[in-house]
Amino acid sequence: MALVTSTEMFKKAYAGGYAIGAFNVNNMEIVQGITEACGELKAPVILQVSKGARAYANHTYLVKLVEAAVIENPDIPIVLHLDHGPDFETCKSCIDGGFTSVMIDGSSHSFEDNIALTRKVVEYAHDHGVVVEGELGTLAGIEDEVSHAVGSYTRPEEVEEFVTKTGVDSLAIAIGTSHGAYKFKPEQCTRNADGILVPPPLRFDILEEVSRRLPGFPIVLHGSSSVPQEYVKMINENGGNMPNAIGVPEEELRHAAQLSVCKINIDSDLRLAMTGTIRAYFNEHPDHFDPRQYLKPARANIKALVEHKLKDVLGCAGKA
Repeated sequence: MALVTSTEMFKKAYAGGYAIGAFNVNNMEIVQGITEACGELKAPVILQVSKGARAYANHTYLVKLVEAAVIENPDIPIVLHLDHGPDFETCKSCIDGGFTSVMIDGSSHSFEDNIALTRKVVEYAHDHGVVVEGELGTLAGIEDEVSHAVGSYTRPEEVEEFVTKTGVDSLAIAIGTSHGAYKFKPEQCTRNADGILVPPPLRFDILEEVSRRLPGFPIVLHGSSSVPQEYVKMINENGGNMPNAIGVPEEELRHAAQLSVCKINIDSDLRLAMTGTIRAYFNEHPDHFDPRQYLKPARANIKALVEHKLKDVLGCAGKA
């Protein structure tokens, strides 16, 4: 099976009440961990690459790693997607370079300029058989080169005009998720009976109104890592310093997937699993120096994390 677009994936996900995992990839071990999990659980998957990942690993290396994953996992559909494309030139480079899906993030522009930029990308992408994700609203937080000190919720009254005038194939909206591992400040949260910080709920009223205005249209959630506390603890117990790292509750993401959200982006959770595993390994084996020794368990924990997401959060296991 060759790389595919997300069109059929999203149709099935919308009808079936589940979401496709869109996992950010930066190196071989991350690609392997994700796709081995998806292959074993027969789950469709979106492998997404940011501008920062292209700068780090090189466009060609990443494309070839994903193409190798396709060869190794012929029974599952795989999309290669550009995450947060900042401009037309970056999107064009990815379209010309083998990606089957791109996101143009014009959310920092005015509404009119966002439409104009997104439409330009859509026209070029569709001429080349590539699908496009746009964005309305902004997410707070920092991840790679995407940074907003303060987020802004999507305005449902704008979505119909935006989709109609741009021709986008999916729409990322802002309902309270955010980028990075520090998604919520402690003062935004409450404490449950066990003293654990609980973040404010997502704005499902916005999602439901957007869905009412765009029936059948695939919605995307960015900044949707749950920041597993076992990996935060592992990092902190092995020389790290990540106080008050808080993510989006998984039960809220599962609910979103049962509505109109067809794509859920996950990046920080992968980083935490890899970093926590490697930090613990170094402490346990201070005499080891072969990268294969510590990257192997890191890859295994990424695989286990993705398996959990596919089965218990996204609901897309067995949907290939």
